[in-house]
Amino acid sequence: MKFSTLAVIAFSIVPFTSFAQFQKIDNLRPYDKTGINVFEDPKDSSTTFDGLKLKFGAGFTQQFQNLKHKNPGALNNNIGSFNPAVPGNRLKIITPGFQTAQANLYMDVQLADGIRLNITSYLSTKHHNETWVKGGYIQFDKLPFNGKIWDDIMEIATIKIGHFEVDYGDEHFRRSDGGSTIYNPFMEGNIVDEFATEIGGQVMLRKNGFFGLLGATNGMIKGNVDSLYAASNPDGDYKKAPSILLKGGFDKQVMDDVRLRVSASYYGNQSSGGNTIFGGDRSGSNYQYVMELNSANPSSTSGAGTPLAFSGRFNPGFSKKVNTVMLNGFLKFKGLELFGTFEAASGRTSKETDTRKMNQFAADAVYRFGKNENLFIGAKYNTVKARLANTAVINYADDVKINRVAAAAGWFLTKNVLLKGEYVVQKYEDFPTQDYRAGGKFNGYVIEAVVGF
Repeated sequence: MKFSTLAVIAFSIVPFTSFAQFQKIDNLRPYDKTGINVFEDPKDSSTTFDGLKLKFGAGFTQQFQNLKHKNPGALNNNIGSFNPAVPGNRLKIITPGFQTAQANLYMDVQLADGIRLNITSYLSTKHHNETWVKGGYIQFDKLPFNGKIWDDIMEIATIKIGHFEVDYGDEHFRRSDGGSTIYNPFMEGNIVDEFATEIGGQVMLRKNGFFGLLGATNGMIKGNVDSLYAASNPDGDYKKAPSILLKGGFDKQVMDDVRLRVSASYYGNQSSGGNTIFGGDRSGSNYQYVMELNSANPSSTSGAGTPLAFSGRFNPGFSKKVNTVMLNGFLKFKGLELFGTFEAASGRTSKETDTRKMNQFAADAVYRFGKNENLFIGAKYNTVKARLANTAVINYADDVKINRVAAAAGWFLTKNVLLKGEYVVQKYEDFPTQDYRAGGKFNGYVIEAVVGF
């Protein structure tokens, strides 16, 4: 969708946005500071309905980046570093500057009592320079059926159907997502980014702090019925299997000053045409161009920025088959928050016959203080160990490692406005010498100004 078209739409809705913006939508995670540490959408079965309601929201992020990167043999970070073992492994030249601003648009509609609709669009991101619809879904916290049995079921059940963010693990509730960065005290999510939008449905049950979820999706980032599916599966297996999602845990305010949440998640697909659970982000990384080859073209025919969209991340490449488990723990004691992730995954591409493994660990501590906890400081450690994908030419037999340490601080001027900064160091270890990431490192700081409402 072109900007001119967006402008027409924007001006056409101006007369009623002031009214629509303040409409209350039931069971919706707020897009401002009050949505921090909210995981699944809240559940309130005591709602009533007095007519259709419409609410618009948005997330805006502007960043200034001062990062440097290098690999062995770097003469000067500012003129492009290189690995002398492979002359073509020169890194992209990066200098301090502002990144392209990012923006998300949210439309939420209360269709009936306990029934709401969401559509989220990326207006401006690193990944695409045109507007993309992230997804849309309908959520049922009540059903329009008469009978006590339905009331009893929906007292604890939430049903979601559509094209939505896969609820695998808890990290995706804290990561940055395009213009929506207000939930994340840091700049980025995990090195291996667990995020995808897929078509399907899920049912979640909650009672007395315990919760469980069962879901099934098409296992791909979009719909697929055409012959391209065959082209992307050289192994000759054209069977498309659904992805199965399981999740369970406990989340409760166990004392006045103590909240505890623990969860375990499973996501699996045994035959996908292009699974993206570790690479399904349509917005892109918040570290721009770090550890990217100088020859890579950010304006290629595959879309402006697309080849360099995921700088600083690592995708294990489990596009054909994937089975992954994540354990999460969250503890909040007064202003102190501790959040941890352990992840174990295995899978392969359609070019491989054997599965590979990937393990990831992440832990962060955030301390919030000041009036209404409007100030915070935090530190995060993240490490990944994985086997690189095999190709027809090279067989990487050893695991590679990536480590990240980040320190951050932030200030909420209001519940809708945040200024935050981060200093990060990330290192690449045990990569083959012919790989441009061998011995690589990037470090520096990023500052973000964020608005969410």
